[in-house]
Amino acid sequence: MKDASEPSNIVSLTQRLDPSSERGGALLNTVRDIAGRRLQILINGMFDHVDDALFDLAEKAENNAAQMHYFDGMREVRKRRPMVERSFLTHVSRELSDFAANQRSVPSSGIQLPVGTAELSLVADNELEESLAITSMIGKNETRLTRELFSVNQRLSVIYGGLKIEDSSNPVGPAALSQAFRLAMRELNAEMRVKLIIYKLFDRYVLASLDELYQEINAELIRAGVLPQLRHEVARSGAAGRAPGAAAADGGQEAVYQGEDDGSASSELLQTLHTLFSARRGVPATAMRIPAGAVQLPSANELIGALSVLQSQAAISQQLPLSAGNALDLAGEVQQLKEHLLAQIGSLRGEKPSQVSTIDEDTIDLVGMLFEFILEDRNLPTEMQVLLARLQIPYLKAAILDRKLFAHRQHPARRLLDSLADAAKGWSAESDRDHRLHDKIKSIVDRLLQDFDDDISIFERLCVELQEFQDISRRRAELAEQRVAESTRGREKLEQARRRAAREILSRIDGHTLPPLIHGVLSRAWANYLVLTILRQGEESSEFRDALRFANDFIDSTKPARTLDERRALRQMLPGIERALRRGLANVAFQESDIDRLLAQLHTYYRHQLGEAVPDAEIQAAAEPSSLPIPESIQPIAESEAELARSEPMVEPPADTPEMQLVAELKPGIWLEFVTGPETVERAKLSWISPMSGRYLFVNRRGLKVADHAPHELAEALARGSARVLDSTALFDRALDAIVGRLSQPASATSPASE
Repeated sequence: MKDASEPSNIVSLTQRLDPSSERGGALLNTVRDIAGRRLQILINGMFDHVDDALFDLAEKAENNAAQMHYFDGMREVRKRRPMVERSFLTHVSRELSDFAANQRSVPSSGIQLPVGTAELSLVADNELEESLAITSMIGKNETRLTRELFSVNQRLSVIYGGLKIEDSSNPVGPAALSQAFRLAMRELNAEMRVKLIIYKLFDRYVLASLDELYQEINAELIRAGVLPQLRHEVARSGAAGRAPGAAAADGGQEAVYQGEDDGSASSELLQTLHTLFSARRGVPATAMRIPAGAVQLPSANELIGALSVLQSQAAISQQLPLSAGNALDLAGEVQQLKEHLLAQIGSLRGEKPSQVSTIDEDTIDLVGMLFEFILEDRNLPTEMQVLLARLQIPYLKAAILDRKLFAHRQHPARRLLDSLADAAKGWSAESDRDHRLHDKIKSIVDRLLQDFDDDISIFERLCVELQEFQDISRRRAELAEQRVAESTRGREKLEQARRRAAREILSRIDGHTLPPLIHGVLSRAWANYLVLTILRQGEESSEFRDALRFANDFIDSTKPARTLDERRALRQMLPGIERALRRGLANVAFQESDIDRLLAQLHTYYRHQLGEAVPDAEIQAAAEPSSLPIPESIQPIAESEAELARSEPMVEPPADTPEMQLVAELKPGIWLEFVTGPETVERAKLSWISPMSGRYLFVNRRGLKVADHAPHELAEALARGSARVLDSTALFDRALDAIVGRLSQPASATSPASE
């Protein structure tokens, strides 16, 4: 073999090998040799422990019949051990050969359970228990070995011509090896209780030691130049929009496992949780307990059966009206589910077990703490907490049936709970007067309690149904939200235009003693004309400049005209003043007759200015404010123009407080809770931030306006506690982080839900 550092020997995902080629075939043979050698050692070591384990159990059996079952199992294992070992290694070798010959099949890592109680009764309990045991150990080890498997998958993909290899299709992955061992166990004619003990030992002595097998395979392929620089990367959001399989197709050295973006992080989190739970119980995380009388531990089948009974009882109680008392009772039920479960198993089998297996105990405690978190989650309204907390039993069943529920963000049960919590976050009695959202969430909870038996696909169906409901609600809300934003934007533009117009007028008349008639025209009618011009043509338009020029000329026309030149200049101005005034007043809804009457008053005033003879009565009339009827559209600006002109938008305090910094970071789409009364709260979404005033507009889930605040007002509300920002992180992620934090505290400070 050449030095692996030579460029010709470095194989990347863009230089895929043909598995039928000499080099590709040689590398696959190398993998098969490593696997065969390692697995033969591991399977031999496992069977060396079977005899001792069965003998110990026989000695401590509860009766003679049980003892005989174990002794019979020991004799059967001694007799059939060579055939079981040979069958297992043959199946593994055949899987690798089929893989090399492009005839590989995808082993199932789970069990397909029939739908409904009637159909379930047709499946032998033994077959179900065996399948659940295998599913459990596959899921546990795929999670534990995420990083090592990722590297093996990627390098096998290169050898295999770039075809995507996943945990389930890896010929030396936990799924393939477990299925091979299951087929080999058909050589053994023993009771299921004996087989389950052997499966536990296979998990402990074979699957638990796969790290070394994968390390050797990776090391050998690295020496051969296959992806020597490969890193276990978590897929980033930038790749999220690509089609499935795109990573493998384009040759990028990214995770091609669907859901790999959360695989490593979640597997590490679950391993942390397992370690923390084990530490709480005083058991090393790596220890595997097979205590005396281990067969008395409830099987997965018994757990599912007992949970189904409890679920039926919960479905009946779901029909009762909810109250604060129900919420308190429900919190107690969440904490006591393990005790209720053991009691139910006892009533079904005739004796109450004292404990469950370690993995089941971890699952029960983890689900219990998840729903304790839901009942304490301030992100959810109380009514929604109570509704969602009733899902504890269905979710415990789902977690036992599919151990990947907590490991993968895209698991349908996890997505459904996150979606329900996200929808519930924006709920309030005020925004849901027709009960549409409340009834939809309640119907999903009811259907899970009543219909979920063992078919995990119900979660996917309900996810789709909830998404369709949310899409319809969102489209309705977006229309209302758009109207609210447009209305608010229009009001702000009008207010801004009125301020600008009032400032322009007041800046010109300040310091001048104007006749009431001239003052009234400028501060009322002409100010409104300026507003209209700003809204229609804009502040940079020639029309707006002409309107300001008229105001200047109109004021200049009030200056005394004592000399001949001054009188000549005034006469030249008057025709333009009249034309501009007539056009402007017509635009702000003055009637033609009213305009003529106003102009007549102005003519009298200007004749007096020019020194012409004018009757005293006419001079007096011209000196008074105009008594012309003011159109309704003018009155608001006329009454408040001085206040508007002098009131500038409030200057924000510097962003040096935590609340102001928080406000500055808010983005449209974030939800807040506002205290609107002594016992009332309203949840609202930030819909729009005004580019003109900087105000924050909030709407409810129906798109209707709840409030709008200036930034400093919102900061003050946050500081007082009358407003609170709701967390936008998914419920499951927040819950798992909180559970890790809780378990990381000293045991005296807290305990898992089961304790």
